[in-house]
Amino acid sequence: MTIHLDLSGMLRAAVPTGPDAAALAALQPRLTAAAQGFEASVARGVLGFRELEAQAAERSHVLEWASRARRGLDDVIVLGIGGSSLGAIALRTALLPRDWNARSTPQREGRPRLHVLDNVDPRSVGGLLDLVSLERTRVLVVSKSGSTAETMSQYLLVRNRLQAAGLAASAHLAFVTDPALGALRKLADAEGIPAFEVPANVGGRFSVLSPVGTLPAALLGMDVEQLVAGAVAMRDRCVGDQLRGNPALAFAALQWRAQEEAGQGMHVLMPYSDAFRDLAPWFVQLWAESLGKRRPDGRHVGPTPIAAVGATDQHAQVQLFMEGPADKTVTFVDVEEHEDLRIPDAEGTPASLAYLRGRGFGELLRAEARATAGALAQMGRPTMTLRVTRADAWHLGGLFMFLELATIYAGQLYGVDPLDQPGVELGKQLTYYQFGHPDWQQMRSVWESLPTSNPDWVI
Repeated sequence: MTIHLDLSGMLRAAVPTGPDAAALAALQPRLTAAAQGFEASVARGVLGFRELEAQAAERSHVLEWASRARRGLDDVIVLGIGGSSLGAIALRTALLPRDWNARSTPQREGRPRLHVLDNVDPRSVGGLLDLVSLERTRVLVVSKSGSTAETMSQYLLVRNRLQAAGLAASAHLAFVTDPALGALRKLADAEGIPAFEVPANVGGRFSVLSPVGTLPAALLGMDVEQLVAGAVAMRDRCVGDQLRGNPALAFAALQWRAQEEAGQGMHVLMPYSDAFRDLAPWFVQLWAESLGKRRPDGRHVGPTPIAAVGATDQHAQVQLFMEGPADKTVTFVDVEEHEDLRIPDAEGTPASLAYLRGRGFGELLRAEARATAGALAQMGRPTMTLRVTRADAWHLGGLFMFLELATIYAGQLYGVDPLDQPGVELGKQLTYYQFGHPDWQQMRSVWESLPTSNPDWVI
């Protein structure tokens, strides 16, 4: 079981904008400073997503509770948004068979379906709740603060439907929230609703290896211990200030340099694997919300992450990557071992298709990944490749940890705090104001100063 980062396609030998040996050497002071900043964050105790040993007791609680709670369940619903939902989606896509929710109970070996409500569109919310039988459903309400407007509105609707059906909240709800604070924690304590802790030093987009991700994973029978083991193995590799010794730092540094030195500020993550396709949207939130910031000196910085999947996007976005503006890097995720599904070696195959006979679908997918990387290099477009042995829990945990660590190192390089999200708060506050939230009525002057729709320009 391995995860390797191949940086060859980012370097001067492959593309004209890449660093040569002298440019790599010139990066070293920045690498050293970034590593020192990272270690200072570790010492301050703010990188709780790394502290997986400290979370072992809560993880055991999750596994023990889930082993009992999943009996007799047909459905698990996650109510969450952003970092409270994207990890569960990535876990479902990677670690369960394709179209899991469409499979029969015997095909699922008695395990429940997993639904994620990550928006408040009434079509989706009402449609799902009309579909499931609440008597055989467990609803996971995931909000560290217990005040997320979208998630809490969903919770209130579910709570109302449980009451209307005469069902006990404690038998059909579970909360994932702050250890001590917030409305969900108070409700859990008052009503005996099962509740699981997001460590105080773990932010939402870094929380997939906490109960935010491990609780739905455990209820679906995924291998949580292997998920964590892969993450620990990667964490322990990503230390120090040397490019060759710290893959997360190397990823962050070459992406940062591509933007700062070559104007390549769009960073594509393109798994050549349907199992890992939802890792890319998870990465998009992580990279965007962590690094798109205004620095203390007033400069606006940050890359623009893009999700793609191979080979699908060879027939969509790759045209842009190849011949559009040279402002992108592409990181492939290449899975070495696929299920053995063969292209039939059938008599009567047209001569024009004979080259496919008897070959493997996984073999074709990997060939297309190499071909796309080669074609991009031919056009002078930088790439790197994350090579993983197979799509399983250990490798997924490693990829989660790798990208989280790379984000922290990148924050050091960009000169921003990758753990906050001040740009999100104003929109939240204006939403609260519109709904009459008593704590945010001081936003009235801001709301009234905003541009309004001009009827002359409604055409």
